[in-house]
Amino acid sequence: MDPLAPMRLYTLSKRHFVLVFVVFFICFGLTIFIGIAGPNVIKTTTTSELTNSSKLKSYPLNSQPLSTYNQQLWLTCVVELDPPYESRFKINITLSIKIHGVTKDASTRYKNNQVHNRTRQLNCARKCDEIIVAHLGYLNYTQYNILVSFEGLEKLMVPIMNINFTWKTYNPYFSQVEIWFRFVFVVLTFIVTCLFAHSLRKFSMRDWGIEQKWMSILLPLLLLYNDPFFPLSFLVNSWFPGMLDDFFQSLFLCALLLFWLCVYHGIRVQGERKCLTFYLPKFFIVGLLWLASVTLGIWQTINELHDPTYQYRVDTGNFQGMKVFFLVVAAIYILYLLFLIVRACSELRNMPYIDLRLKFLTALTFVVLVISIVILYLRFGAQVLQDNFVAELSTHYQNSAEFLSFYGLLNFYLYTLAFVYSPSKNALYESQLKDNPAFSMLNDSDDDVIYGSDYEEMPLQNGQAIRAKYKEESDSD
Repeated sequence: MDPLAPMRLYTLSKRHFVLVFVVFFICFGLTIFIGIAGPNVIKTTTTSELTNSSKLKSYPLNSQPLSTYNQQLWLTCVVELDPPYESRFKINITLSIKIHGVTKDASTRYKNNQVHNRTRQLNCARKCDEIIVAHLGYLNYTQYNILVSFEGLEKLMVPIMNINFTWKTYNPYFSQVEIWFRFVFVVLTFIVTCLFAHSLRKFSMRDWGIEQKWMSILLPLLLLYNDPFFPLSFLVNSWFPGMLDDFFQSLFLCALLLFWLCVYHGIRVQGERKCLTFYLPKFFIVGLLWLASVTLGIWQTINELHDPTYQYRVDTGNFQGMKVFFLVVAAIYILYLLFLIVRACSELRNMPYIDLRLKFLTALTFVVLVISIVILYLRFGAQVLQDNFVAELSTHYQNSAEFLSFYGLLNFYLYTLAFVYSPSKNALYESQLKDNPAFSMLNDSDDDVIYGSDYEEMPLQNGQAIRAKYKEESDSD
């Protein structure tokens, strides 16, 4: 039988572990500092400040000249009251919207030759909350003319001082930063993937550890997460590149969730991992999360193609059911993962090398999760699931640091795992030193029992006794 592919993790000292975490934080911190120095993500332009009159008529609005680097377009409005009203109240109004697209030669073409009517709820106090009038997921024209009409504002309890309309687009300078950083991460991921595959070339695939097998899947998916096709968004006026990017991101994130379940369960399963009992429950739980995220994205995109005023959080009652479904499945996943972590740590805490694998993965993953929660809170605050959920999420980036932190965090997390799980340069020679008790103990402690070693049918207690015997023989020698 070919020797089991050892991991660099086994050869690292405490000083090396500290160095690994230090390098991880340095690389992550570098992306944040670059992002802080970078441009704002969203460019805003207030086009109108309309004083109230006795007759509220239609308001013609013209956007600024646009390019593909603006990526998307939002039109929002805020109704200000005169005088400011102290108590909060809600009122439903109807928006009537007609959108014209202007081409490069200044000729006007109807983007959608129909009037879109949507009911929106105004939440008012001193001023009413901002509402999204329209959202365009991609830009077909160099300028847009939008005609907005209100019905129902006369029901307000106080007079209207003015109505402020604001155009929001991606900052073209941020788009250029995004292109370059995605390209850098694509190149780095490709290099790391090739180096990781090259380090395992001398070992048979059936002798790879479960972490090494999963890294061979996650690294190519990370390449897709960074999206090598992203520049197509600026070359092709189509919704497809944006939807492809969302699909790649959801696929990688769900694969990462599945990786955690399989590793924490598989590292203590000392037998054949059957598809029906081992993989199927995990695929089912994570598959439901992936299906929910992809369904919402496709749902929003398709409806916005026909109606730019569509927002499923506001216009569809099924969103509440989808949100509850997603939260329930996410809660089941978290409980299942915690169960696997606690059971693995309690059963394997005294196992040489296996315990090291558990501690390192748990420590690094915990650091990544804490940083992710902090980033989410700073980015969205307590309003993550507010009105206009999908269309408004993208407008909450305040600067490039919040964007780069997510991409940098996940990329450097996978790079670190690839480093510690890859075999060292002399791993093949070390794995062949059968007479050395230390290396013999190293080989036994990994997934060797899964692939037909001498101890395939022995429980964990017998494995511990065998290692203790080798240790005694080594001391006597």
